[in-house]
Amino acid sequence: MKLHNQVALVTGGSRGIGRAIALGLAAQGAAVAVNYRSSREDALGVVKEIEEAGGRAVALEADVSDPAAARELVEGAREALGGLHVLINNAGITDNGLIWDMDPDGWWEVMRVNFGGAYHCTNAAVGGLMAQRQGAIVNISSVMGVRGWAGQSNYSASKGALNAFTRSTAIELARFGVRVNGVLAGVVPTDLVGDVLAKDGGRGMKKQIPMRSFAHPCQVASVVTFLAGPDASYVTGELVQVDGGVSSQLGIGHP
Repeated sequence: MKLHNQVALVTGGSRGIGRAIALGLAAQGAAVAVNYRSSREDALGVVKEIEEAGGRAVALEADVSDPAAARELVEGAREALGGLHVLINNAGITDNGLIWDMDPDGWWEVMRVNFGGAYHCTNAAVGGLMAQRQGAIVNISSVMGVRGWAGQSNYSASKGALNAFTRSTAIELARFGVRVNGVLAGVVPTDLVGDVLAKDGGRGMKKQIPMRSFAHPCQVASVVTFLAGPDASYVTGELVQVDGGVSSQLGIGHP
């Protein structure tokens, strides 16, 4: 097990990609703090699944968009599981809409959670990671952070900010033995993108993906687990796209 004796914190770890990441890290031996904001039962379900497989886990409630709550979350993970070595900034929301009628409060809430949450948790965690001269941070971003899509201006902006933050923190923390990378997910059919896929069940969007399929949360989680582990010990500042080829193509289909 490549993460034996490691402690990981996964924000937004109760459902979707976060759940898959928590289970993937636990399968490699990590003790996992599963953060949630409102889905307590889902988070406890993840913890139960990890414990039934012989691992250690704890569910911790926190709104990571609040800097004080994020700091309490990080300290809570350390206290409950005996340290912290891996931070996965996964918590995210959407509030899709066209720019000319987008609600300003909704736009700002997306930034507060998607980028602010990662900023606050990283800020709270880096002191301990630097002191132990060991650690890995993986920020869960999106191909929307490097490409555009109608109705996604707020979400894309939040992920673009997260990508820039990933590179800068990687440079700052490299000399302390702390690695920072990002995973840019493509279309993953979770609750987060339910409204985008509702129109035709996602058939139209799927046709635009070169691999002709959506990503499964486990496919994203496997890349996250790699970046968090020793096999990626010389990888930092990278933004790894897991999108079935979407961001590599020109246009939206064959010429």
